[in-house]
Amino acid sequence: MPIKGLKYATFATARRRRRRLPPSFAFPAAKAGQATFAWSDTQVITQAAPLTPPSDGALLDAYSKAVVDAVDRVGPAVVRVHPWTGPYGAEGVGSGIILAPDGLVLTNSHVVRGANQAEVVALDGRSLSARVIGDDPDTDLALLRIDQQVSLPSARLGDSKALRRGQLVIAIGAPLGFEATVTAGVVSAMGRSLRGERGRLIEDLIQTDAALNPGSSGGPLVNAAGEVVGVATAVISGAQGLCFAVASNTAALVVGELVKHGRVRRGSIGIVAQQAPIPRDLARAVGLEQLFGVWITTLDPNGPAAKAGLAPGDLLIAADGQTLTGLDDLLRVLDTQSIGKPTDVAVIRQGRRITLTVTPRERRR
Repeated sequence: MPIKGLKYATFATARRRRRRLPPSFAFPAAKAGQATFAWSDTQVITQAAPLTPPSDGALLDAYSKAVVDAVDRVGPAVVRVHPWTGPYGAEGVGSGIILAPDGLVLTNSHVVRGANQAEVVALDGRSLSARVIGDDPDTDLALLRIDQQVSLPSARLGDSKALRRGQLVIAIGAPLGFEATVTAGVVSAMGRSLRGERGRLIEDLIQTDAALNPGSSGGPLVNAAGEVVGVATAVISGAQGLCFAVASNTAALVVGELVKHGRVRRGSIGIVAQQAPIPRDLARAVGLEQLFGVWITTLDPNGPAAKAGLAPGDLLIAADGQTLTGLDDLLRVLDTQSIGKPTDVAVIRQGRRITLTVTPRERRR
């Protein structure tokens, strides 16, 4: 080959791209119990860590563990209640929740209706006598005080307003007299209203599919943190999965009044209402930050609300300067001091915010 041709051939070889092979390497040695990896340009080699059998604790899934922990916390504070309604001793059965170690027991009004005394059976089998110190049929709640000097396990009332639909709840009670029975379900809805056996409207109820049966009334509805968020009150006959509990925030208000006065004297504006979400666009339009209000479904045509100009479909968002995000807020405003006192109520009606003045009257017993 001529010298000139040899020169061009050398130049062509120099310009030709050489294929670079990726270097083979390995990750640092793994610690005990971890997987190790080695990599090369041809294949990936994986060495799995040796399998160890799971422990008994690991076999409990998160759902089961939440239920077990909640029952361990609250179960010892659940009692069986037998009201003394006749001359022959205790008749009927219900459930109750010990709220204070010295023997303050919360149950349903319909469990002890017509009784002044009751027999309370603790989880450890002790049979104790108790007297009814307060009864509030409007919320289907009653309060008992154990006569003997005792020190009992107690439960704590939680914040029912923090509940959300779909949240896990556990019901504990004595259905048909079978004490310490546990069922689990979810919160189906909040802010329900239901008429009781005497035609009274029980408001701010939690709807759940946790199974409740006769005898469960007065037992706790518990969240995964072991807090009492409701008091079992009613089952719809013939319908599966329709069970109701009084919200714990309402129960806390009622317990305070029953301890102080033996009854709950409260105001009323003559409405039937339920908690309702406020659409985000509507909240922005009227300058609101709250997520819920109190929606009026019906009202007494001769009641204070009707006289003040309120109407079905109105959304109450504040009263007496306090934000209303649920029926428990409205019940808190309509306390003893509200009776006969003109109260400003903020309302959303047809996309506009207006203020009306209503004067509550004493709720009829």
